[in-house]
Amino acid sequence: MTVRTQLRYALAFAAISALSALPAIAVDGTPKPPTAAPKAGVEPVNESQQERMRRCNATAKEKSLKGDERRTFMSSCLKR
Repeated sequence: MTVRTQLRYALAFAAISALSALPAIAVDGTPKPPTAAPKAGVEPVNESQQERMRRCNATAKEKSLKGDERRTFMSSCLKR
């Protein structure tokens, strides 16, 4: 294959790739509303480890826990 033919294939591939990505790029432009934080005392049933860590960390910060108190709280909170 010549360099010119390879360039044509590369250009065609790039164009097809760009066209196939259009549905993913096309957005209505309105931002999604932020998800509501869980209410205090109410714990979601199916919560991922990352979500649980985020919630427990925020609660520990609200309570201004530091050192061993924070470590103990985080341990018990993440086990729930």
